[in-house]
Amino acid sequence: MTSKTLTASPVALGTWAWGDSGEAGDGHFGSRLTESGLREVVEKAHSNGFTLWDTAVVYGMGRSETVLAQALKGYDRDEYQLSTKFTPQAAGDGDNPVADMLERSLDRLDTDYVDLYWIHNPADVARWTPMLIPLLRSGTIKQVGVSNHTLTQIAFADRILGEAGFRVEAVQNHYSLLHRSSERAGILDHCREHDVRFFSYMVLEQGALSGRYGPAHPMPEGSDRAAAYNGILPRLRALTDRMGAIGADRGASAADVATAWAIAKGTTPIIGVTKAGYLDGLVRARGIELAAEEIAELEALADAADVDTRGWWEPDM
Repeated sequence: MTSKTLTASPVALGTWAWGDSGEAGDGHFGSRLTESGLREVVEKAHSNGFTLWDTAVVYGMGRSETVLAQALKGYDRDEYQLSTKFTPQAAGDGDNPVADMLERSLDRLDTDYVDLYWIHNPADVARWTPMLIPLLRSGTIKQVGVSNHTLTQIAFADRILGEAGFRVEAVQNHYSLLHRSSERAGILDHCREHDVRFFSYMVLEQGALSGRYGPAHPMPEGSDRAAAYNGILPRLRALTDRMGAIGADRGASAADVATAWAIAKGTTPIIGVTKAGYLDGLVRARGIELAAEEIAELEALADAADVDTRGWWEPDM
């Protein structure tokens, strides 16, 4: 499985919310996901050329992987790509916790290989990275990525893999109009120079950049995202209004513009999809070409909002 296979999809599809149990009060977004609803998401995604699915063990502690496998049943394995993660903080204490966690993921995903396997957080680069090498050699994982790593940690992991003839093929960090630390730290430049694919997550800032919320229409009280974002919504107004206007000129939404911006910056956005209708927005975003002055204007408005949306799990880049 070469890099070329993974470069096919302009947007990766995130399944974090697929880890919901479906029980009331246990949904990240209060969603009640159904098997038929998620099957519809998969069918619409694949018919529009979106075939790269991003999940992780810690999304519902395995539930997201299991539910994704069910939704993909019936498709040939070469019709889609799977991206999942080793999370050091959830590692067991066997001889090779990476291989152990991967084995359980393969079982839940009903496959014998993963196209892209991530070290989810940089707990100990020297300890965990070498454990990926035998998995690459056996073909159980095709490519390695690192998530939430600084530039120094990315280079260190790459050096360890390089000694065995492999390399870091992908980086996945929080990156949005409101959070450009990976760009300021030189990580995007590093990825461009070394032909490493950069995956951007939280592009929509959990809905704060979707245009659906504002001071008059805050996020539902009692949710984690309401606590994180409702207080800053007034400061985002000028930015989201401008995104909405740019989108309106193209028959698109503010959310589509946020995704198009991430694509224009040379990144692959990972967009969470829980409803088939969300795919229409991704199709629109894929077709939007933002002018350089529009990109500059949006970034200036984002800087003027002066908000900090770094997650508790993220290192300072």
